[in-house]
Amino acid sequence: MRKQAKGSSDQIIHYLLKDDGIFPNNPAIPLIIQVGAFPLDGKGKADPERMESVFNSHRWRSDWRNGLYTMHHYHSTAHEALGVYSGMVRARFGGETGPEISASAGDVVIIPAGVAHKNIWSSQDFRVVGAYPEGQRWDMNYGKEGERPRTDHNIRALPLPALDPVAGDEGPLMELWGLL
Repeated sequence: MRKQAKGSSDQIIHYLLKDDGIFPNNPAIPLIIQVGAFPLDGKGKADPERMESVFNSHRWRSDWRNGLYTMHHYHSTAHEALGVYSGMVRARFGGETGPEISASAGDVVIIPAGVAHKNIWSSQDFRVVGAYPEGQRWDMNYGKEGERPRTDHNIRALPLPALDPVAGDEGPLMELWGLL
């Protein structure tokens, strides 16, 4: 379900995604989209070095630059932030019946552990910075038989990050993930 964060503008969108029987998703903390979190240059791109610097300063370790896999996958040992610095993507979150969300340069998507995500379509120049809270190492899971209950346990045991990856202790993650 799409909801607007309390006391925010239309720039913060969040979805609480429940277990669909294949993917655990995360019924406790929502997926967050921060629209226009980073400014764009004259070519319509955000600065990936700036994104990495901001993420790192808020204790989200920038780990890679690339695109987004075209198959459903999720992480049970890390939450994930995707900073779109170029192009645009349509992604599905939460499995085959989950919402389809568009993100473009300057947007940041914060994905709770357990939430399935998949690239449905992207522009040729689509690129993101991927980041994870300090101390968390991502794993890869695909909704296959035998992953659960191990991944369910990992998700329940995973600590929440200390800060929002974009705005630190003032960001929407603090309110929406119950860290205030």
